[in-house]
Amino acid sequence: MLSKRIIPCLDVRDGKVVKGINFVGIKEVGDPETLAREYYDQGADELVFLDITATHEGRDTMVNVVENVARQICIPFTVGGGIRTLEDMKRMLRAGADKVSLNSSALRDPDLIRQGAEMFGNQCIVLAVDAKKQEDGSWHAVINGGRIDTGKDVLEWVQEAVALGAGEILLTSMDADGTKQGFDIELCKAVRNAVPVPVIASGGCGSLAHFAEVFEEDAADAALAASLFHYHELTVQDVKDYLKERNIEVRP
Repeated sequence: MLSKRIIPCLDVRDGKVVKGINFVGIKEVGDPETLAREYYDQGADELVFLDITATHEGRDTMVNVVENVARQICIPFTVGGGIRTLEDMKRMLRAGADKVSLNSSALRDPDLIRQGAEMFGNQCIVLAVDAKKQEDGSWHAVINGGRIDTGKDVLEWVQEAVALGAGEILLTSMDADGTKQGFDIELCKAVRNAVPVPVIASGGCGSLAHFAEVFEEDAADAALAASLFHYHELTVQDVKDYLKERNIEVRP
């Protein structure tokens, strides 16, 4: 069995790490360079950096912040937010990212996934999906930080994106985000069963048990969390020690 990955996430706005609940009530929680180094030292397997207002405000991801974060770590580093062209991807990779995350731009122009995968490789293209559950039990992909419901069925979208070349899915449940009530297991399982690429579960983690649950339910290949780590409720090593006790394979 492949080792499960633990991934802290830096949601960045105006150069500061922030966190909210259900994508609203945003508060500053720290400095990205400092937190990145802290999580690297704790044994994080990867790091995700999302410039959460880049698309909404129509500006580029903060290249200088990405460069500063990249200098602090020696683990895979995914960057997203405001990446709309191949040139944007190239700029982020040159700044130190190992992967680029596409969300709104990919929904507006799915061929961007194919272009990126052909130029940089499938492993470099992460499809970020913000999913919102509907009354009929399906999920819609939402964009612009949750401001716009595209009406696009999430399961159809991830299958289309993987066929185009996406090598990984970063799946965020808007319903669970920031609530600390646990990952959306139903959503994660549905997406994982729909595609043959790794799925990163995001949104809702509030305890050690939630990390174990998403892996024991075989609902994800990696688990992403933010506020638990930002507010020093847990360290990455705490999570890995707990998972090892539950006989869940993690990296040292």
